[in-house]
Amino acid sequence: MVHLGQGTPNNACERDLRPAVVQRKVTNGYRAMWAAKGEADVRTVVATAALKTKATPFATLLTTITA
Repeated sequence: MVHLGQGTPNNACERDLRPAVVQRKVTNGYRAMWAAKGEADVRTVVATAALKTKATPFATLLTTITA
């Protein structure tokens, strides 16, 4: 069902998940849970910063790590 003036409901969410899915497929997943959690943490920080501040991923990670 499509309503005028509204986008596809899941399109933005699916676009946000795409880099993580591609990373998982390219690397054949993670063998250690800590590696998967680390990747998720980094992606969360970078994605949130991109939404809020339009900062570069490197600058955001550097600020987060040195805080």
